[in-house]
Amino acid sequence: MPVTPTYPGVYIEEIPSGVRTITGVATAIATFIGQTLKGDVNTPVRIQSYAEYERHFGGLWVKSPLSYMVQQYFLNGGSDAIVIRVTGENAAPGTAGVSGVSLAAKNPGTWSNGLVASISAVDPSVANGDSSLFNLILSRKVEPSPIQRALGHAPDPIDLEVFRNVSTDVSSPRYVKKVVDQQSALATVLTVPTSPPEPTMSPIDFIGGIDGNTPTYSDYLGNADDQTGLYALEQADLFNLLCIPPRNLEEAVADSEEGLNLLRNALAYCEERRAMLLVDPPTTWRKPKPDAQNGVDSLGLRSQNAVIYFPRVKLPDPSREFRLEEFPPSGIMAGIYARTDVQRGVWKAPAGIDAVLSGVSQLSYNMTDKENGILNPLGVNCLRTFPVYGNIAWGARTLKGADALASEWKYVPVRRLALFLEESLYRGTKWVVFEPNDEPLWSQIRLNIGAFMNNLFRQGAFQGSSPTEAYFVKCDKETTTQNDIDLGIVNIVVGYAPLKPAEFVILKFQQIAGKIAT
Repeated sequence: MPVTPTYPGVYIEEIPSGVRTITGVATAIATFIGQTLKGDVNTPVRIQSYAEYERHFGGLWVKSPLSYMVQQYFLNGGSDAIVIRVTGENAAPGTAGVSGVSLAAKNPGTWSNGLVASISAVDPSVANGDSSLFNLILSRKVEPSPIQRALGHAPDPIDLEVFRNVSTDVSSPRYVKKVVDQQSALATVLTVPTSPPEPTMSPIDFIGGIDGNTPTYSDYLGNADDQTGLYALEQADLFNLLCIPPRNLEEAVADSEEGLNLLRNALAYCEERRAMLLVDPPTTWRKPKPDAQNGVDSLGLRSQNAVIYFPRVKLPDPSREFRLEEFPPSGIMAGIYARTDVQRGVWKAPAGIDAVLSGVSQLSYNMTDKENGILNPLGVNCLRTFPVYGNIAWGARTLKGADALASEWKYVPVRRLALFLEESLYRGTKWVVFEPNDEPLWSQIRLNIGAFMNNLFRQGAFQGSSPTEAYFVKCDKETTTQNDIDLGIVNIVVGYAPLKPAEFVILKFQQIAGKIAT
């Protein structure tokens, strides 16, 4: 801050440089919406590994296509995901009553039916005369081994959560309802007795947990006002990819009109949030021609923020004796997007010989080059099997990428780079709000955005051999007129030359004529 000289000597004043570093946002946070074995309902939970998914949501479950899709996402290079659990009608949590303390499982589902609760007394030396204190233990039953079963022995439950020195006194800092509700991942307290609960002789079972009906696609969509289903993402700061699994592995979301309505609403939401929707092909698409060729336009999803891949993939199912089962490919492709972003950058197409479909044993249909040539001009990305390379992604177009549409957003990396720049600069220029709107501000804007764009240029994100050929940042009296200043507006124009994938490689050969003697 400015100094006020009052005595002879040297004064030091620190002057701000005006540099405000803009940091690029994440590019491959994938969101999955669907049914899981357990977990919070209509709440976006961010996870960084499949092990974390297992802890929060219960791992693989045959009734949950989402669980397989998340596993395939992390197997193919994904590292950051958001999972939203939805439930159908009649879903209910298990409950238990133990010595007057009424408990309910933290969330609905049959997962809670193996839980037990017990109460033990507090050591008198610790209680210090407080008769309201007790210990509450939440445990899980253990299945007996064949030998234990034959001998009639049951193993002791495994303690999962132990709450020591909790109290029935509402004024106590260890009031049991406050402690358990805030700290437990398993249960909440419904009612508390007025008198101290007696220690239990044996653990009390949680009963009544119900998974409920299979959620409908209306449940997946949810309600914007209540922030349920898809709109629970309003509680999430950022996501880049959206994958919607089907209700079961025998169908696809796009098979029904209800599912298509979900996809169309999800696409509109993705456009609003600067994200990409990965669409799975209907199960009726068995062959490129005529199924996929004639069916792509009927989906009603022609958008620069939507991508579709064909055909479906086959993987061993651990829940079904590792027999090959068909799965939708969007979870795998979301993982490939994440892997490509880390290895090369968001401007690299998630396709080619490096885009290997990890874990995939075979494709549901092996197409030829000519069949690929039918779908590619329509904006349908093909999954192919090639010798040596195996199963790979062999297409990088958005659903706006049909040749007939001649869209500037034809290619996935071009669109994703634009979304990355928009989101990064949207977040990185908020400091501009309420600053004095004149040349000093404009020069700071040019400096900060220019530094961000130059860093991307040096990483190879743009076309051109020099920064002037690759991008420009304009913010001055030409972009912001006096009338704009009077209205409180500052206009910033950012231009860039995106890289486009070499989709067609043409080799030209010519024989050299032998020397002709003259």
